[in-house]
Amino acid sequence: MENTQQKVTNAEKHDTLRETEEKDIEVHTIGRIDKNIYKCVTEDIVTDEVIITDERIAHIKERHPNDYERFCSYIPEIISNPDYIIASNKPNTATVLKQITNNGEKFQLILRIITSKDNVDFKNSVITFLNINERTWNKYLRNKEILYKKE
Repeated sequence: MENTQQKVTNAEKHDTLRETEEKDIEVHTIGRIDKNIYKCVTEDIVTDEVIITDERIAHIKERHPNDYERFCSYIPEIISNPDYIIASNKPNTATVLKQITNNGEKFQLILRIITSKDNVDFKNSVITFLNINERTWNKYLRNKEILYKKE
């Protein structure tokens, strides 16, 4: 796990997106989605590549202390093999839930899916990621619309 965490944490800068004329955004490829799974969010999926920006990593570290450092190695597994995808209140956005069986930890990841209507330079991207407790996990499954459930 530590080796994977180091790869994600220290990943080479994969690409740069131009946000404005003055500012570039550093991005890292972090995994790939199965388009057949994520079509429950939208049929219009342009790419299977998933990225995370340095800004989003900083957000996760600030809002969810120690979650990124401790659990970032799980992100590729969460993205590629979700247990549940829950409807989001934002368009083309998935709330992904995953329980990692070897330690019983439960995670929530918000993933923005890029469609043909988005900027052609954009990729699917992690918005946030956090470790959640059993109560929150159960509340999501009880109260939210489940778009996908792993069989």
